Amino acid sequence: MNMKTLWLMGCALAALSAGAAHAQDSTAMVEEIVVTAQKRSENLQDVPVALTAITGQALANQGVNNVVALNNLAPGLRVSSGDAAANPKIFIRGVGLSDFNPNSSSGVGVYVDGVYIGSPLAQMAGFFDLAQVEVLRGPQGTLYGRNTNGGAINVTTKRPTQTFTADVAAEYATYNAVNLTAAVGGPIVQDKLAFRVAGQYVADDGFTYNRVTGNDVNATDYWAGRAQLLFTPSEDFEVLAQVNRFVNRGDATAPQHRALFPATPEAVGPTGFCAPALYSSGQCTDLLGYADTDNDRYAGDYNLEGKDKVDLFGSSLEANWDLGPVSLVSVTAYQWAHRNALENTDSSPLQMIEINYLSRSQQFTQELRLQSNDPAARLKWVAGLYYMDETIKNATQQDILRDLRPLFVTPDNPTGASLENSVAVFGTPYTQKTKGYAIFGQADYSLNDRLTATVGLRWSADDKDFDYRSTAEGSIILLESKQSKTFSDWSGRLGLRYEVNDDVNVYATYSRGYKAGGFFGGLATTPEELEPYDNEILDAYEVGVKSELFDRRVRLNMSAFYYDYQNQQVFAQAVRNGLTVLVLDNAASSKVYGAEADLTARPTENLSITAGLSLLNAKYGEYESDGDDFTDNRLPQSPKVTFNAAVNYSFPLASGASIVTSADAAYSSKIYFDNSNAERLSQDGVWIAGAQASWRSPDTSIEAGVFARNVFNEDYFVSISNIDSLGQDLLTYNRPRSLGVFLRYHY
Repeated sequence: MNMKTLWLMGCALAALSAGAAHAQDSTAMVEEIVVTAQKRSENLQDVPVALTAITGQALANQGVNNVVALNNLAPGLRVSSGDAAANPKIFIRGVGLSDFNPNSSSGVGVYVDGVYIGSPLAQMAGFFDLAQVEVLRGPQGTLYGRNTNGGAINVTTKRPTQTFTADVAAEYATYNAVNLTAAVGGPIVQDKLAFRVAGQYVADDGFTYNRVTGNDVNATDYWAGRAQLLFTPSEDFEVLAQVNRFVNRGDATAPQHRALFPATPEAVGPTGFCAPALYSSGQCTDLLGYADTDNDRYAGDYNLEGKDKVDLFGSSLEANWDLGPVSLVSVTAYQWAHRNALENTDSSPLQMIEINYLSRSQQFTQELRLQSNDPAARLKWVAGLYYMDETIKNATQQDILRDLRPLFVTPDNPTGASLENSVAVFGTPYTQKTKGYAIFGQADYSLNDRLTATVGLRWSADDKDFDYRSTAEGSIILLESKQSKTFSDWSGRLGLRYEVNDDVNVYATYSRGYKAGGFFGGLATTPEELEPYDNEILDAYEVGVKSELFDRRVRLNMSAFYYDYQNQQVFAQAVRNGLTVLVLDNAASSKVYGAEADLTARPTENLSITAGLSLLNAKYGEYESDGDDFTDNRLPQSPKVTFNAAVNYSFPLASGASIVTSADAAYSSKIYFDNSNAERLSQDGVWIAGAQASWRSPDTSIEAGVFARNVFNEDYFVSISNIDSLGQDLLTYNRPRSLGVFLRYHY
């Protein structure tokens, strides 16, 4: 039995045996977790929703500095990205979307301090100076301003306080990785006006070697800042104003190249592509004859070293009026996001396909909520209105097969562009404008001292105007389309919660969620590809139990669910006129079911344990696309089993200081990256581990230590993209093992 297996088993056994250790310390108890999942501060155990809350301290210990790093930290949560600074692909219980176009929207909503982050470009920012992250599983519509059918990630930053505080943290690790964060805040006018300013800088040298230039690529380089003012002129009124900025100048992701076209008869595999055993043998190439043959996952041949330039700005104003029996809450926000990313898409030394992603978005949102105040009342309710005005402009260009242009040069065609052979620069300049409206509400009524019923309802509408063109060589218009359509529907929630005793309650819910339809924002070659796709519908049935056992030394929450997933918006490949393109359509329906468990334990005052487990069955029903039958295939990014655990132990010293240690492990079973379930487009089961040890001062204000992430240097795919018509796969690997030191100070 190897060390990796022992590490995983140790974390699992520690989590599973936590309850058995309860007799060791009669004073140890799990801390109460307060969440705002239902738009009011409540004990996690009183909320009849499957959710996981992760503290800011826990996020820091595991090196979480963007939404992708949340992957596998909550049951059923899967986050990945083939991009450096934009477009995370977020799935909860198999529900999400792989479309990377800027006008798409995920089935999982991301909220920061109550503000919906609509643009995929903006979802990678904001993960610093955090109080807590909540991961809500299942449809969220009757309480959240923007409807989502898969779930929500609710990020809460640290607020200004009426006492002066300061926080500084610095990390240095492998590849000259630097992570600096700082925050300061306190009163300007005591009890009336307070501030908090926080910033972050993250950079490294890159972990992939470019054999063409001798440089390292896949480097990180970004900074972010946030400023807040909290105005409290009276006890019953407060205003929180916030502005934030994010600037990325890191490298565009440089994946590994895998050649697919057999160059010899012996290299032909069972699917007609290269036999898997011969991928790097030199007997297989891409369309232009290139192959990467050295088997080094962290080296490649890149003629172009692209940058992923992303600029974000956000501002919000949240006002709360306590009107006695009710409160009125207003959340006003404005955001913009700009991206200019130049990408060596073919990951080779040749000019086969290079993409310049150019997009801009701006979004204004206004949410008004009226909600009851009395926590002891039999009826608790929230009612709200929501408005969104969003504009997305895209000017992405794809330079395809430039190295073949000399073959087509003539006196009448000096550029060598050939539309017939897809040798050209193709563009997709379009503008999409969306006006979204919603009215929503939820009521919780205590039928008696133990039984509470929940009813929620929401109506949403999105008016979308789509002005699209696809072009070649900048001036040749291939396709034009101007369309407008309103996508609207109802969603809702019914539930019962029964309090068995003070420590255990059970719940059963039915939720109906939907994700609005829209227009495909990629390269289209036929009018049919631009036909609007419809809403997708998800009916979710869930039962769960929330419990605190052994005198509150163990918290165990479990749930089981069944999804009837209809009219799915599926992102898939198709070949049009010899060119591989991506399409989005309502192509499938699925049945999804599974079970989850969240455990927190405090066997002794100095030992704490957290663990999560997800069992998931997510398969398509009937689904055919371009003649391929995907019926009964597993949904992308939907592992059958995920598991995570973390163990923390503190050793008190005679001086009053302490040595703090932690170990964590996460496991994901096999996943597929596309609808075909092709073996070459999958990642086998993998688990990763981390560890940390530090010295903490007696007053806990100073902490210094060392850490290791991906301790055993596991290599695995973060994403795989395939361009079959060009004979290549693009393999994005994880970050290798990182060893580092850190220093934290809190005043």
